[in-house]
Amino acid sequence: MTEGTDGVDPDALAALASELREADRAIALTGAGLSAASGIPTFRGDDGVWGDVFDEADFHIRRFTDDPAGFWTDRLELHDHMRPEGGAEPNDAHEALAELENAGVLDAVVTQNTDGLHAAAGTESVIELHGNSERVVCRGCGRTTGAEPVRERVREGERPPACDDCGGVYKPDVVLFGELLPKADLRKAKNLARASDVVVAAGSSLTVDPAASIPSHQQGGSLAVVNLESTRYSGRAEYDVRGDVTEVLPALAERVLE
Repeated sequence: MTEGTDGVDPDALAALASELREADRAIALTGAGLSAASGIPTFRGDDGVWGDVFDEADFHIRRFTDDPAGFWTDRLELHDHMRPEGGAEPNDAHEALAELENAGVLDAVVTQNTDGLHAAAGTESVIELHGNSERVVCRGCGRTTGAEPVRERVREGERPPACDDCGGVYKPDVVLFGELLPKADLRKAKNLARASDVVVAAGSSLTVDPAASIPSHQQGGSLAVVNLESTRYSGRAEYDVRGDVTEVLPALAERVLE
């Protein structure tokens, strides 16, 4: 185990950087720790929004189907609670992964987050396993569009918001409770992990399956876990770095790209 950044073993970081440079294929898997560093609260854990602040049942697909107006009322409140004043911006961890992906070191970033910050940072190959909260999709015709104009319509009293093309109800383009992850995205993520020489799991407690099971599909190669706390994969990871992702990932990218 390494800790830090001040406490990160420089030899371990250099060894991981070397493996990434030499890898034929590598991916990163990211979780709520990256979003939290941009001011977005986590859903679970001691300070998570589920439980004390919001009820998971209010965001179940059945609630959306049975009471779309009430769902959208609560969804708008959840969005406003989750986003810091002035909006969320990519942080140094997002930027570091974008640099590695743009340089061809990472083949993709697989994320459990729905905030769209990886793409905003410049990562081109992003697999959003749980969707993207900055989009909405029509349940009638499948049309997708930006979420913010639709949220404004909800604020102005249109509940539920209707599709401009067919009149169907817009749904946040995210995986709600009771829904399965998109099969194609999950399959692609598993296949990438299976073929990767290095998997970097960053800012994730790696507890919520099936997304958290992605590292288990790796066949050989090295697993690096970068997280403040231990995860269920820490014991089998070749690199278990306990540290702030906004410090560790930039330091890693600097060594890879030097």
